[in-house]
Amino acid sequence: MGLFFSLRNSFDHGVHPRHHKEQTAELPIQRVPFVARYVMPLGQHIGAPAKPVVKVGERVQRGQLIAEAGAFVSTTLHSPVTGTVRDIGPHRYIDGNFRPAIEIEADPYATQQLPPRPAIDWQGLSIDEFIAQVQAAGIVGMGGAAFPSHVKYAIPEGQQIDDLLVNGAECEPYLTTDHRLMVERPEAVIRGTEIVRQKLGAKRATIGVEKNKPDAIALLKQHVGELPIEVLGLEVKYPQGAEKMLIKAAYNREVPAGALPRDIGVAVNNVGTVVAIADYFDTGMPLIERVVTVAGPGVAEPANLIVPLGTPIREVLRFCGGLKESTREVIMGGPMMGTPIADLDAPILKGSSGILAFTASETGRPQEYPCIRCGRCLEACPYFLNPSRLAKLGKARLFEQMRDDYHLMDCVECGACTFACPSGIPIVQHIRTAKDDLRQQKVRSEKQ
Repeated sequence: MGLFFSLRNSFDHGVHPRHHKEQTAELPIQRVPFVARYVMPLGQHIGAPAKPVVKVGERVQRGQLIAEAGAFVSTTLHSPVTGTVRDIGPHRYIDGNFRPAIEIEADPYATQQLPPRPAIDWQGLSIDEFIAQVQAAGIVGMGGAAFPSHVKYAIPEGQQIDDLLVNGAECEPYLTTDHRLMVERPEAVIRGTEIVRQKLGAKRATIGVEKNKPDAIALLKQHVGELPIEVLGLEVKYPQGAEKMLIKAAYNREVPAGALPRDIGVAVNNVGTVVAIADYFDTGMPLIERVVTVAGPGVAEPANLIVPLGTPIREVLRFCGGLKESTREVIMGGPMMGTPIADLDAPILKGSSGILAFTASETGRPQEYPCIRCGRCLEACPYFLNPSRLAKLGKARLFEQMRDDYHLMDCVECGACTFACPSGIPIVQHIRTAKDDLRQQKVRSEKQ
């Protein structure tokens, strides 16, 4: 059985949505011009919000620290441009709500060149010093979750990381940011992977790439050399890029419910994350920009772009020729797990892997019919949950039962169940509603 899985390089269940990557898969990464205004939300990562260390009216340099970590599970923010702090207060977030942020007006006469900084001797750092450096650089998971990377490297006493797994699957339709990074910067992918592998003391590293990116697989293999890094081609299936699914595909090992990858000796990083680490230790550049795919039927000129963090989404779309008149919805991230954008003046964040524009034919909600108990959602769920039952309990607002009896919190909201449902039931929406309600209940109880 183990040999069968190792040859298959995949996981059980899942779905096969159309890739839709042809729009941008062959488009080289280009840089977006600097604009006049940038907004850096203090809570654009999982964990405690960052705390401002600058004041309104203060002049800042590109790459300068503007907010320190608010806790260990938090990270820093750096100015994406040279300019002046114009406001520290509520600004629109992608969901339309107001959240604390730092607004910076770019200096129109500045070159916006990052001041030269010496390379950092990562090999001479202890693991604690390495963790502190990664936190100071503001590096987070670049696949979309934006979990502070340094937290993954803080391995509890008694645990050992044997395998570093680098996620190059990029299984979400339309997105090609990781693909282009692997094709255009394979040496940075390998270097970042080796830095993390050595600092964690892992025996080996594996870069998992879906087989619909053969050029990326070939280039990475050319740059590995004699390093203990394997480039592994994976079956094309969604959600191949989910941590637990990737571990199953690469190593045929399962992460138990409620456990973390480190509990079975594995650390997982996104391709963009290891590139950011390589850049920081080689050049001293903190995380102040990222690659974003702009695509979808509603975009005039699809592209892969290097975008400074804090850039208004509207400006990125303007660079791509704007939206077509037929556009009905714009989302951040991929179509399966992305978030609808309520305000185009909201900024690009550390976790912004894509901006996708869709027309009515892609966004029209299907007619919902009663569940026919076909079992397709069970066959689609990679976590072996019962999505149909969760949806029924969600409609009845029996959220505690969903959590206690049907493992609600094990769901990662990948959307495979909704994709597979022939009755058009928005299963994942019922699950998200239940989780939000339970979180709010917990907050209210803690305040009492």
